Amino acid sequence: MTPELKSYFDRYNVTETARSAVIAKSTMFIDGDFTDGAATEALPVLEPSTASHLTELARGTHSDVDAAVTAARRAFDEGPWPRMVPAERQRILWKLADLIERDADILAQIETIDNGKAIGPCREFDVLGSVELLRYMGGWATKIEGATRQISAGSDFFSYTVKEPIGVVGAITPWNWPMNMAFWKLAAPLAVGCTMVLKTAELTPLSMAYVARLMQEAGLPEGVFNIVTGHGHEVGAYLAAHPGIDKVSFTGSTRVGREVGTAAMSHFAPVTLELGGKSPMVAFEDADLEAVAEATRWSIFFNSGQNCSAGSRLYLHENIFEEGLEVIKSQITRMKLCPGLDPDCDIGPVISAGAKASIERYLDIGRDTARTVFGGQKQTFEGFFVEPTLFAVEDNNSPLVQEEIFGPVLVALPFKDEAEVITKANHGPYGLAASVWSRNGARAQRVMRQLKAGSVWINCHDVVDVTMPFGGVKESGFGKDLGREQIDHFLHTKAVTMAL
Repeated sequence: MTPELKSYFDRYNVTETARSAVIAKSTMFIDGDFTDGAATEALPVLEPSTASHLTELARGTHSDVDAAVTAARRAFDEGPWPRMVPAERQRILWKLADLIERDADILAQIETIDNGKAIGPCREFDVLGSVELLRYMGGWATKIEGATRQISAGSDFFSYTVKEPIGVVGAITPWNWPMNMAFWKLAAPLAVGCTMVLKTAELTPLSMAYVARLMQEAGLPEGVFNIVTGHGHEVGAYLAAHPGIDKVSFTGSTRVGREVGTAAMSHFAPVTLELGGKSPMVAFEDADLEAVAEATRWSIFFNSGQNCSAGSRLYLHENIFEEGLEVIKSQITRMKLCPGLDPDCDIGPVISAGAKASIERYLDIGRDTARTVFGGQKQTFEGFFVEPTLFAVEDNNSPLVQEEIFGPVLVALPFKDEAEVITKANHGPYGLAASVWSRNGARAQRVMRQLKAGSVWINCHDVVDVTMPFGGVKESGFGKDLGREQIDHFLHTKAVTMAL
């Protein structure tokens, strides 16, 4: 442990359990064992707030993926999990939720150290949000049902449908929500009786390694849940293309999502893709600007803007444009940019030096082509910090407006009327989320229906709930996570007709 890292941990009273978890070499979890598998190399894992070396990660190989898929396949074909009475699967998942809740403070520290995000919201949303999702999806284990049908082939037949788990699920998760996104991928398939292989992000592998131990404590049978680690282009791509995988679920960039979808189709595995976004917030002249500003805090600025559904482009009616900029600027000035473990942190670092450099290229574009309302300057102190930034932009075709920056950078544009803003908001490759801000309920509903997005919020933004399906259109992907709709993605429907 570097002196900078030790000082950081001491300053914010990191528990011994969390320290041990984050500095230990991160291994794979295959068939109930923590192992380096066939890995002969290790990848460095850095701590974003200090840019210090944190630990190492086993660089998995194709043979490790083979071993994990074999374990999951055996657990599905021969093991107790899919054959278990639904109430027992529910009990185990609820016990796991209880264990995560018990260790919420430890997991929040692990996640914040690994990812850099503010620890307060991390505990509430990332950790306890995962608990809520487990309890919700665990409850669905006892509510899977088919249907009887009256067919026209004749009266001497009895017909019905049976819902069965799809099989072995391969899941690939991103680094921006390491724990929470993992549970978005695993809660539903485990509830219905599937088994899984999870490929964690190489930048943020630590929280799920800890969760794997809690799964053992909860009584999850061996082989039901497996973790492989390493580079996405090596083990992730191989996992998506593996013939032993029955379903692929991926969250990440649109570019990688195309590759994952192509790989899955090589063996006709159905796929859920939750991809990039450039979500518009449309605020009419009667919008509550204080509420709009508060929403930007928890959307584009929370998690340093590393959020696919973040409201990253704000369309303000021309009559309130300058006033809106001032209200949002006032919000930003009250936010604290500092290390994630600081209890007063609003904005922590971004994930890596590469992410910081990428965002700073957009800051260069903004300073050259837009009006800087706040921020926009490069940070030089230790860690991967990016200043929260607000640009006023005129050109809807600007890269600032059309490209996913994936950082704490908000661009605001004026508009004159409803038709203009709908055209501008729908222009672009993405369609993950959007929001409409107006006290006129009829107008809000009318605009909502015309926005091309998988989720639309009215007078709020990024209100994500376990009961509501989440997923995009266009280049933001297809399929749904969360809600009753996600359950269907992990079930086969078998049609049965019996002659009487």
